[in-house]
Amino acid sequence: MLHKTKPTVLRTVRYGETSVVVTTLTELFGLQTYIVNGIRTSKKNHGKASMYQSSALLQLEAYHHEHKNMQRIKEAEWAYMSHNIFSDVIRNSIAVFMVELLLKNCKHPEENIDLFHFCEDAFLHLDQCSNKTAANFPLYFALQLSQFFGFSIDMPSSAKLQSKDLYLDLQAGSFEMEQPVHTYFLEKADALLIAELLKVRVPDELDQISMNQNSRRALLQKLMLFYQLHVQDFTALKTLQVLYEMNLGKD
Repeated sequence: MLHKTKPTVLRTVRYGETSVVVTTLTELFGLQTYIVNGIRTSKKNHGKASMYQSSALLQLEAYHHEHKNMQRIKEAEWAYMSHNIFSDVIRNSIAVFMVELLLKNCKHPEENIDLFHFCEDAFLHLDQCSNKTAANFPLYFALQLSQFFGFSIDMPSSAKLQSKDLYLDLQAGSFEMEQPVHTYFLEKADALLIAELLKVRVPDELDQISMNQNSRRALLQKLMLFYQLHVQDFTALKTLQVLYEMNLGKD
């Protein structure tokens, strides 16, 4: 049956001599894989092939069969043409990180419209945001994404924020005034930065949070540990090192 749906492209790999297999997060069906035949046959198709870049936002008319692992696309067009993600090396590195984190969490083809809209909105904001906002974007995305997969960090109470001692327990996903008995926690300075990030409701507010490159790197490493504690078989992201080499947010 034919359906119209919007996807975010997560991964594209060559298939045979002329085709590609595209993994997407779709609005209607969640994680879906499509085969696109003949896309690499001529210069005429070069523009169409460019639509299947990682993080591209598209509009599809596609065949969907519930019991098939691979679907087919009838028509595809841009839902939004990126101005900066594909051309700016820093934004592209952030987008690739976001896509890799999505792939490590999206494991089944189930509908999750809220997740799709969050990701769509995140890529749109990343493409249009200031450099200062972009610097904090990986932290924001990692914090917000977790809630769609059944785990998250709870907002701290005012009493905890004002306490002398404050810890973020990554295992429990909560802020505490006593040091946890295990080693998976952040101490007060870093815990307060995470609390500030949790207050952000729209990405444009990220430019109000000041931190240096070393702090961003340390917090991102801790958030990846948070994912390892809560996501089965979660392995290290290859794109983290790329972000570090970009000197993201160097002050």
